[in-house]
Amino acid sequence: MVVIQVQIRKNTIEDVLLDGGFGINIITKQLKLKLGLPKVKHAPYNLKMVDQKTIKLVGLIKDLKKYVHGIPYIITFTIWHNNVVDYSYSMLGRPWLKDVKVAHWGSNTITIQGNGIIRTIIVTKHLKVK
Repeated sequence: MVVIQVQIRKNTIEDVLLDGGFGINIITKQLKLKLGLPKVKHAPYNLKMVDQKTIKLVGLIKDLKKYVHGIPYIITFTIWHNNVVDYSYSMLGRPWLKDVKVAHWGSNTITIQGNGIIRTIIVTKHLKVK
């Protein structure tokens, strides 16, 4: 699974997972606090995991500006609380992949678009699933 680097405000988040099977963009409550992000709004839905377990969400952060390889994007993040200590855990799902008009998603590169800019990102890391 492909991971990339994302900037939110003056913070860089390493190892952001790109997952075309996930219907939302997500970060943990711990990462939200670490980044000093604004107050969350109510999430009108719950998250259903692959094992069919339902998770109540912390909330949403709408219209957050972030940068991926210098290209600015406006994104909505769903915030969830889990017991993972890793502060960097975050995921960009189908909403973001659609917004950036991913033109190519190979094993070592992805091509994204935004604000009239097209960038090919060389993927240097992959998340290994055990």
